[in-house]
Amino acid sequence: MINIIDFKQNLGLNEIPVELEKLIYFQNNISSFENYVQGFGVLIDDKSGLRSWSEDENFLNPLIPFAQANGSGSFYAIWNDGTNKALNQMPIVVFGDEGGVHVVAENVLELLHLLTYDTEIWVDFDQTYFFKNEKSYEESDDLAEYLKWMKGDYNFDQIEAPNELIKTAQEKHKENFDKWFGQYFNEA
Repeated sequence: MINIIDFKQNLGLNEIPVELEKLIYFQNNISSFENYVQGFGVLIDDKSGLRSWSEDENFLNPLIPFAQANGSGSFYAIWNDGTNKALNQMPIVVFGDEGGVHVVAENVLELLHLLTYDTEIWVDFDQTYFFKNEKSYEESDDLAEYLKWMKGDYNFDQIEAPNELIKTAQEKHKENFDKWFGQYFNEA
């Protein structure tokens, strides 16, 4: 269980996006299983994963890691892009466990919609995407509850083309994110 007070304190925030508060409530109280969508879960993160990329406070401060992205160590973070948007309107970035860092959603709510696809995100150096092998796919234990919650709270149905949302988010934020990120880490 995620304690909301501990979650906020860990991030150094007095408030978090209402979408995250509701998700934590769902994860703690509505879902009967830890596995409501594949590979995902809100977690309390001390930025140790980010520190493996850079120790520079100018890198660490604008990033707010809040959830695991897959079962092998990738994670999601909110990126404060310096545009004075509300926290729930800032872009979401995925950090791959074997490399690759990409903008995946325009905001928290869009990420929650992407998760309805119910597969782990793939994070390569050049791209990130969701892929579902219909022959081996097994629905998460509590996906039906997650979909019901998403429909009830946000009027979202299960997404069928998640990579289109990723593409749109990248069209809006990739260039700025890559420029900012390149100050601290460059693959070249």
